[in-house]
Amino acid sequence: MRVIIAAAGTAGHINPGIAIANKIKQENPNAEIIFVGTTRGLENDLVPRAGYELKTINAYGFSKKISIENLKKLYKTCKGFGEAKKIIKEFKPDIVIGTGGYICGAMITSAHNLHVPTMLHESNSFPGKAVKMLAKKTDTILVSFKDAIPRIKKAKKVVHTGTPVKIRKQDYGINEKNRMLKELGLNEIKPIILVSGGSQGAQKINEAIIAIILNKLNKNYQVIWATGPKQFDGVKEILEKDGICMSHMEGIKILPYIYNMQEIMNIADVMIGRAGAMTVTEISNLGKPSILIPLPNVSHNHQLYNAKVLEDVDAAKIILNDELTGEKLSCTIEEIILNQSKMQKMGENALKVSTREAEKKIYQEIKLLVKKE
Repeated sequence: MRVIIAAAGTAGHINPGIAIANKIKQENPNAEIIFVGTTRGLENDLVPRAGYELKTINAYGFSKKISIENLKKLYKTCKGFGEAKKIIKEFKPDIVIGTGGYICGAMITSAHNLHVPTMLHESNSFPGKAVKMLAKKTDTILVSFKDAIPRIKKAKKVVHTGTPVKIRKQDYGINEKNRMLKELGLNEIKPIILVSGGSQGAQKINEAIIAIILNKLNKNYQVIWATGPKQFDGVKEILEKDGICMSHMEGIKILPYIYNMQEIMNIADVMIGRAGAMTVTEISNLGKPSILIPLPNVSHNHQLYNAKVLEDVDAAKIILNDELTGEKLSCTIEEIILNQSKMQKMGENALKVSTREAEKKIYQEIKLLVKKE
């Protein structure tokens, strides 16, 4: 099997593509797989690190506003269609799979025109422009959330598979959990709240947690907080101005980044963060209550739609970004943790929208398309 995977931009686009590639290689060790991206995105780091070859083409997003910059991007993107066609003709793939980014337009369109089977994976509950525009040209569209299905018009075939994620549910024993908590300087008595704004952190969320600490609102819970590497020093400086030393805080562990995220997510009682597709998928698969603060000003407000997947089954509380304060966040935390039966029910409800074995389901759809040829 020869496969091209088009993925560019963010980890949310690239990691599902890598997970799909790994599944293909697991089932078919002789499969030949290449990735196609741009020279600008995280694919330049993540794809070679995963052991796959990356080819690049020109692909840009542009607004409707007429400007010299936009015209340059349009010209380069048109050039990218020719580059995509050349890669496909040279590699001769059995299938072209797109997992997100501007790159998908050129790759899926070119594959369709060359009569190569095509597949798109949409991680968000509200599909992006690329998926909607390419729906007619794509043989199979895979979605992470069922809510996305009626939002994709004129598609040939839409299948709910879920999104491949690294984080898995794991039940640690009491002794193992207590050991991990002790290493973090925390105890097993009070609930654990995990706060993360993604790999880069989220300033608005960080400001709310700082307010909670400065106003000593966390008397009923403990916090594990990933600030994001670039914001860690700034947080440290703010706290030190108030006479607070990070390394001597009771009930709070502050880190720039969490490398053992699977362990930490499994021992946490409540999750707080943005509502990217990967985050929402991980939370649902783990069966954890959550407080979600969707990132504003993103395409079609898709993070709000992602968050609503959990809110609609009473598994999450949503706080809008411009309404977020330390006091409001702390009150919402306590609303959950001070009602044990409510906290347990929210976790159970999260599992209702979880999707197991996403990689297996996606591979089955790939085989169906390739067999047709």
